[in-house]
Amino acid sequence: MDLTRRQLLWAGGAIGAGVMLTACGGGDEEPTGSATGGSAKPRKGGTLRVGALGRAGAITRDPHGSQANESDYLIISLLYDTLTVPGRKPNTEPRLAASWKPSEDLKTWRFTLAKGAKFHDGTPVTAEDVVFSLKRLRATPSGASRLPGIQAKNITAEGTDTVVVVSDYANAELPLLVRLTTFVIPKGTTDKDIAKAPGTGPFKLDWFRGGNARLVRNKDWYGGEVHLDAIEVKIFESPQAMASALLAGQIDLASNVGAVAARTAESRKDIQAVRRPNDMAMPIVLRTADGPFADAKVREALRLAVDREAMVKQVLSGYGTVANDVLGTGDPAYDKSLPQRTRDLAKAKQLLKEAKFDTSKTYELYTTEDISGLAESATLFATQVREAGVKVKVVKQESATFWDKTWLKGDLYTTYWGTNDSVVFFASKTMVSDSGQNEAGWKNDDFDAAYEKAIGTSDASERTQLLKELQKIEYDSSGYLLWGMADGIDLAGAKVRGLPTLPGYGRVQLEGAWLAS
Repeated sequence: MDLTRRQLLWAGGAIGAGVMLTACGGGDEEPTGSATGGSAKPRKGGTLRVGALGRAGAITRDPHGSQANESDYLIISLLYDTLTVPGRKPNTEPRLAASWKPSEDLKTWRFTLAKGAKFHDGTPVTAEDVVFSLKRLRATPSGASRLPGIQAKNITAEGTDTVVVVSDYANAELPLLVRLTTFVIPKGTTDKDIAKAPGTGPFKLDWFRGGNARLVRNKDWYGGEVHLDAIEVKIFESPQAMASALLAGQIDLASNVGAVAARTAESRKDIQAVRRPNDMAMPIVLRTADGPFADAKVREALRLAVDREAMVKQVLSGYGTVANDVLGTGDPAYDKSLPQRTRDLAKAKQLLKEAKFDTSKTYELYTTEDISGLAESATLFATQVREAGVKVKVVKQESATFWDKTWLKGDLYTTYWGTNDSVVFFASKTMVSDSGQNEAGWKNDDFDAAYEKAIGTSDASERTQLLKELQKIEYDSSGYLLWGMADGIDLAGAKVRGLPTLPGYGRVQLEGAWLAS
């Protein structure tokens, strides 16, 4: 399984079109959204008990490795800092990098580190530490996808507080790339010692046992005040078990618990629900390179055979919104003017006939039960397209088998992403011809050219217009059938305050959380 795939799911560290080319801390920009906080003054102290999904067999302690468990990613994200983090306006904000600035040709970027940043052992963070960390990340099996267009030799230090990153091509969006998994560790950290490597984050590790952990406040954190004394993370294998633990008072926060659990808790006045729109995409992938779905008319027919409103209502229990086959729905540059596809069985049948699609065969749709609703979406899809004359058999696979055997290779399969605030992110990771995670095997010269032109344009408004051209090509002919967007849902006890409301990686930023008395 590709190492980045799961990290991208939980992280949501995406590339948005409206990013400022230089950034700095402070200013009059809107703060990151938070829930259940109100206008009350945060109270210091207390331990927040957090439940997060994970499996004992998939535990990892490596910040640059595969975090298949959300519990691992949550722990790592609180211990280690990335260079930038998601924001609301703009959608990329400073973290370990206090500011950044590009060269005129948008190829060379200089990141200036935050003053006073220290590792948990008290050692100051230097540019050399960041360079070491980025090169280590780049050296992972999927490093080229993690830092596209950036070669290890082109990551260097300039003095003690400036990191220079040179892209192979003009890239106005590069600061957003470093929102994802660019966790910084001390220079020279060996693989043997990685689990003990000190971070720079708002919390320090007290103990780690079998996927469960206790993190204590880093009183010297450069990023601002941390309210909680500690966060205890408990691993759960299912959303149902996690929700039950919350209802029983065993934890204070059930992270990303899903729609079914949210419905169960609706009648409880002592439970708060935090909804994050555009949190997760669960598209169906139709292989375009070859096979039965290579004809664009067939893909269009299947898009028209789907009842999107029914999918959202039944699969997501209404906790979501209808989508329109373009990924990156939370991006300010997302093109809402594209005609919303609706169900049209007559046209779907006509397109299948024109494409000479063999309706006598039964086609297999592969899926997993990695997340709530994924397998259910496959089953409902199969039921719906049968009304257009297409027979589909749903095949459920174990997670490891699916990611090793089906993902990137199958003709028809489900996938999922928790990174949805950027059109460019998906273009770079999953749709340009040479992308390492081209899920549909899609190669389109016009799309590639539109992508290169968009990211090479410095003016944000002009880039937004170019991204509309990019989305139109994706809408017309890509290998994605994106029927809806799932809300992210956290459930919290009555005393929990200050929870983040941003999707993806934004929601694991718990340094602003606090407990009311």
